[in-house]
Amino acid sequence: MARFHPLPVASVERLTDDSVALTFAVPPALREEYRHTPGQHLALRRTADGAEIRRTYSICSPAPAPDEEGPRTLRVGVRLVESGAFSTYALKEIAEGDELEVMTPAGRFTLEPAPGLYAAVVGGSGITPVLSIVTTLLEREPGARFCLIRSDRTTASTMFLEEVADLKDRYPERFQLVTVLSREEQQAGLPSGRLDRERLARLVPALLPVEEVAGWFLCGPFGLVQSAERALRGLGVPRTRIHEEIFHVDDGPVATPSAPAPAHSRVTARLDGRGGTWPVQDGESLLETVLRNRPDAPYACKGGVCGTCRAFLVSGEVRMDRNFALEPEETEAGYVLACQSHPVTETVELDFDR
Repeated sequence: MARFHPLPVASVERLTDDSVALTFAVPPALREEYRHTPGQHLALRRTADGAEIRRTYSICSPAPAPDEEGPRTLRVGVRLVESGAFSTYALKEIAEGDELEVMTPAGRFTLEPAPGLYAAVVGGSGITPVLSIVTTLLEREPGARFCLIRSDRTTASTMFLEEVADLKDRYPERFQLVTVLSREEQQAGLPSGRLDRERLARLVPALLPVEEVAGWFLCGPFGLVQSAERALRGLGVPRTRIHEEIFHVDDGPVATPSAPAPAHSRVTARLDGRGGTWPVQDGESLLETVLRNRPDAPYACKGGVCGTCRAFLVSGEVRMDRNFALEPEETEAGYVLACQSHPVTETVELDFDR
């Protein structure tokens, strides 16, 4: 089970006018708990005006090897979101020496280092998990290569600009970097403009042999990730080689109920080895029902994006409003997002421990 622990802030580094990198010190006793796979994220928690606020941020630091000690530090990138309760606090108030509640790592947008050719299409703060993926991969696997296609508004707004440039200097033969700026002309390289489906469909085959790429990692705003997926599928890339993580979903599609919800539903949930059964109140998601009775139920974004509340549907039927976190093979295997799930049958059973 994912758990929160207080971690001290070791440093706060300004990356751009609207983003910072937060580095947390991990005490020796907790280093195994915070061992992570490249691409995973952390949920940060604070209380403001009596309300609990949780936000999820991807780890950008490289992951330790299996035979190494767990991480001494963890670094995340935070970009300011308009009226964002946590991002505003992070940029304006958090200082070195502060202590924050940090959940142990979670997420399945990951890559275990292995030989082969890999590629990513990222936009804005979508670089954060991919930075951990590519750094860990190139450091630990001499037989691996990586092509990074990144889209940003301007050079000044580009997060982790120096870190990515350093990778290019360290691994010139194994790391290919392509930068597209949507609002600024570059002296060299590609013309400015958005990376839409048509442009990616032309660009990708010109950069690398598409059929040889073992894994594609798409991360950023919903529109970019959707365009990149469609471009890749149009180029014949199997769905199993495409991995996605969405940032900044505002008005994504919501499922339309195909049948009325039952008048009285009950959910049985197993969590951390203990189970319970509770009535679902009108309009509640299954996560909200469980949280009323088990405040330790795992969640972070409640928006169908992070996947922290993933649970196995043991029995019954549910309707998910949105899903930007689970891969098709996960839903086919029976997993759901509790924060987006509503009962379709009178009884539903979830297992958060699987």
